Amino acid sequence: MDEHILVVDDEADIKDSVHEFIQKSGYNSLTASTAEEALELLKSNRVSVIITDIILPGKDGLYLTDLIKQEYDIDVIVMTAYINDYSYEEVINMGASDLVFKPFHFEELLLRLKRVLRERQFAKERIRMLDKLQKLAITDGLTKLYNSRHFYNQLEVEIGRCSRYNHSLSLLLLDVDDFKVYNDLYGHLEGDKVLVRISQIIKSCLRKIDSAYRYGGEEFTVILPETNGQKANNVAQRIRTAVELESFFPEPGKAVTITVSVGVTEYFKKEKLSTFIQKADQAMYNAKADGGNRISSLFTVEKSNNNNP
Repeated sequence: MDEHILVVDDEADIKDSVHEFIQKSGYNSLTASTAEEALELLKSNRVSVIITDIILPGKDGLYLTDLIKQEYDIDVIVMTAYINDYSYEEVINMGASDLVFKPFHFEELLLRLKRVLRERQFAKERIRMLDKLQKLAITDGLTKLYNSRHFYNQLEVEIGRCSRYNHSLSLLLLDVDDFKVYNDLYGHLEGDKVLVRISQIIKSCLRKIDSAYRYGGEEFTVILPETNGQKANNVAQRIRTAVELESFFPEPGKAVTITVSVGVTEYFKKEKLSTFIQKADQAMYNAKADGGNRISSLFTVEKSNNNNP
């Protein structure tokens, strides 16, 4: 088994017999005589469960338990011969997963160890499932980009960060040109392939701090933190060019070029989130109105700048 168990007890006979029994039960086992020795072993060994006596020379087993629960993802089973001095509730409240009173049968200890390992596995699976569900909740199923719901949440976060640290913030809104025509000619399955590939192209043009979203239908949006309008124009141009250079084959032997229109805007201090998005939306429609396959920037309501391909 992959699980490593660390047995901590200053009584050599107990420590060695528990160690031997755990190994015969199919687990990997390590031993230590003190809390300090146990902590040193953790620096170079992956341990799932620690079985420790309470009474140890130097720092005791409860100190070790408390420290482990604060700094490691490790379960602790505590052992003690002092039945009247420690209660189950007290030890569990200290962070232990179980309490075993000495003397004990090895079979009982094994049953408790298996229970702790089983609950540990259940907890990990639950965390993985919750992470998966959370990812699904913010991810577009087709393109695997973030969805529009997450876009609004993240944009609020970035606006707050921009205002707090006085950083630049820009936004791109992209629309696939004549996408309805493409769908009508070649079908929605081929249209979906276009959306998937464009999403991949967009991501390939971004930094790690940037984030891309499927805004809806054939529209995409990109949040560019710490980016002014001019630099955002450069990113938009990079995406537009990369999409235009890509060839799609909706029918055997037939290459088709797809283009996008991109609206670019920069956030201004105390600007409403809705106004920020509307500027990007208007800039994108300006690009489409001018023939598509181009970039249009709109930094204020009055000022617009179109960049032809």
